[in-house]
Amino acid sequence: MIAALAPLTISAQRGRGPSTAAPTVPPRAQARRAERAVPFKIGETLTYDVSWSSYLTAGTAVATVKEKKPSFNSTAYYIVAEGRPTPLVGKLYSLYYKMDTLLDSYTLLPQRGSVYEEEGKKHRLKVTQFDHAAHKVNFEYQAAGKATDNFAVPAAVQDGLSAVYVLRVVPFKAGDRMTMPVTDNGTNYKVQVDVGANERVKTPIGDINAAKLRLGVFDAAGKPVGRNIAIWISEDPRRLPVKLQAELPVGTFNLNLREAR
Repeated sequence: MIAALAPLTISAQRGRGPSTAAPTVPPRAQARRAERAVPFKIGETLTYDVSWSSYLTAGTAVATVKEKKPSFNSTAYYIVAEGRPTPLVGKLYSLYYKMDTLLDSYTLLPQRGSVYEEEGKKHRLKVTQFDHAAHKVNFEYQAAGKATDNFAVPAAVQDGLSAVYVLRVVPFKAGDRMTMPVTDNGTNYKVQVDVGANERVKTPIGDINAAKLRLGVFDAAGKPVGRNIAIWISEDPRRLPVKLQAELPVGTFNLNLREAR
C-alpha cells in the first residue's frame, strides 16, 4: 500500500498499526517523468442534487474536467465545480459558488486553486497559488478590498477540489487509513481518511456499489472541523464520487450523484 501511494506523496497505513516510511526512489527513476493514470477524462461532467438541512433538494452542483492544457511549465487538468440553488431556494437566498483547480497531470498536485462566492450583493474571490518546491502558497483574498498572504504548507498539500479527484486515484482497500494535508481559503487542515467496506448506495441514477470514506478534518490546532463527513467512491473503473455528506455549523449537506457523463 505504501509503495502504491508513494508517487502521490500521501501517507497511509493499514488498519491502526504504525506508519511505514515510503521507499526511496532512485535518481534515475526520478528523472523519468510520466503523467499519472487517472479514472477521469476530459469532458467528464458530474451533476449532483444538493440537500441542505430541511430542504429536500436545495440546489445543484456540477463538477467538470474542462480541459488538459500547458500550465506552470507543466501540464494540468482544469477542473471546475459550480453550485447553484433551486429556483425556489434562490428566491430566499441568492447564492452562487465556483471552485476551480489546476491539477498537475504528472504530480497530481494543485498548481493553483480559487473559490468564488456570491451571497446576495456580496462577492468574494479567494485564490491560492502553490509553490510545492518551497512548501509555500501565495493566498489572495478579494472582497470590498484586497489582501494577500504567504504561508507555509505541508508537502504534497491539496486544495479542497483537487483532494476529491486525487482520492479517486488512490488504490485504497477497506481498513486503510490515509492522511492528506489540505489548504482551503487560507487555512491549513489535516484530513484523515478511514476506508470502510463497500456499501450499496442509493442515488438518482440507481444503486451503486461504493466504498465509504470517513473523513476527519482537523485545523492547525488539531481541533475537528465538521462532523459526520464522508464520501462514497464507486468501485467501478470510473471511481465516481457518488455521494458526499457533512454536518457543518451552517447545516447538514448531502450531495447525491444525479448524472455522470
